[in-house]
Amino acid sequence: MIVAIDGPSASGKGTLSKRLAAHLGFAHLDTGKIYRAVGMMVVRGGDDPADESVALQAAKSLEPAILADPELGGDTAAVAASMVAAITSVRAVLLKFQRDFAAMPPDGLKGAVLDGRDIGTVVCPEAEVKLYVTASADIRAERRHKELLERGESSIYARVLQDIKERDERDTNRSVAPLKPAEDAFIFDTSDLDADQAFAAALAEIERTGR
Repeated sequence: MIVAIDGPSASGKGTLSKRLAAHLGFAHLDTGKIYRAVGMMVVRGGDDPADESVALQAAKSLEPAILADPELGGDTAAVAASMVAAITSVRAVLLKFQRDFAAMPPDGLKGAVLDGRDIGTVVCPEAEVKLYVTASADIRAERRHKELLERGESSIYARVLQDIKERDERDTNRSVAPLKPAEDAFIFDTSDLDADQAFAAALAEIERTGR
């Protein structure tokens, strides 16, 4: 069974997908980390994440171990990820990895939960359950700002909000796999929901449609 969870940055889909995977006994893949890893490889090499040739080389040399790098949670990685994700050739290289994970979850698990920007529309359009998690830009910026401060990083709310809006613009208007709900996705807004309420709503939808 495949559960596809999509949505914009800081909508709560990452926390939700991990919790659902643990509850269901499924494998979990944060697909955004794949793009963050490629973006950070390019940045660390002193190059531009928008440079197709450099980004493609990084994608082809990606090793799973880098996905555990704590720096992938930072804003530098997030911005770089959004840029490399707009490159068609990079997406093609990373697409197979995601589909293989969904089709054959590691450790013999009975299903997989993948979260990202285009899981239900491009990566796994055959997924039994498709969720699109969203929230207002202001709420998402507040969440991101709080997360950064709790990690001991410096953060200015206005800057975080501007970054959220710019990333939304890039992700929704890119020509390759733009961020949008799948036609058959269950859409729910977490602006006024806490983590427990979001989990309950998502689990109810999974039980209704996928089991």
